[in-house]
Amino acid sequence: MRSTPSRPGAKNSPNRRTGVLTLAAATLAVTAGTITANSAVANPLWPGGPDLPSGSSSGAAAAVPQPAEGAAPMANPPALPAANFAAPNISPGDGDVVGVAEPIIINFKEPVADHATAEAAIRITSSNPVEGHFYWEGDKQVRWRPEQFWPAQTAITVEAGGTTVAYSVGDEVIATADDATHMITVTRNGEVIKTMPTSMGKPGHETPNGTYYVGEKNRKMIMDSSTYGVPVDDPQGYKLEVEYATRLSWNGIFVHAAPWSLAQQGVSDASHGCLNVSTEDAQWFMENSQKGDPVVVVNSIGTFTGDGMSDWN
Repeated sequence: MRSTPSRPGAKNSPNRRTGVLTLAAATLAVTAGTITANSAVANPLWPGGPDLPSGSSSGAAAAVPQPAEGAAPMANPPALPAANFAAPNISPGDGDVVGVAEPIIINFKEPVADHATAEAAIRITSSNPVEGHFYWEGDKQVRWRPEQFWPAQTAITVEAGGTTVAYSVGDEVIATADDATHMITVTRNGEVIKTMPTSMGKPGHETPNGTYYVGEKNRKMIMDSSTYGVPVDDPQGYKLEVEYATRLSWNGIFVHAAPWSLAQQGVSDASHGCLNVSTEDAQWFMENSQKGDPVVVVNSIGTFTGDGMSDWN
């Protein structure tokens, strides 16, 4: 809320005047027996006039700066600078509800060489103000995320080159997969709501440590080792249908039903990198998670980087 400070030395008076007359009405002059009246003169109380503080120029309006990315929305924000790109596609979409780890992704129709000019033409506002940063995936995609997870129950608006989306962040739902205990613990707004035994990546296929987030969901899908370079007929190869598969990375890590590894779940690591859980737990996870919910892997080997969903690492 903006307030205007009192001028130094000014008195608080309901009848404050904006000028001082040299006489109450006029100055009289007597010349050769004739009385004439000079016009009353009002002197400003300070340089610049009665309504402008010292240093202001009469008629000049101060420019309103652009809000920082992640700032609270303004009632009448200034116009954005001209964009050096055509109207882009923005994710999340208008009206979406996402998890606290979901980044903003802006896809351009053509490569953008001048990243700084493009960033200046993008406005991101948050009902719960946050600090964050842009980062580019080549010249056709820029992303933005807060330094920490989005606060729960936040309304976000993104404007860029004529495209505007408004969406929201729901509850803070975080799953932590601990390879030391072989358990997944799920919290909602800080309270534990579910624990699930799991079996993660076996030696040579360890599930890297790091922060993942929920992507697409598949009721059923075919998992094929040849998609990441291991032939199906290799001793480590496979091609099989799985149920309740929730994507965590573009390189093929999912939370999914694995009834064949029930004996290892909660005990040891037996997968090729995925988080194996029971069919019942896989269904629960798919139905109770939303796009952008973080899944944090700890006490494993390596770090999750270099993937299109490794924004937080």
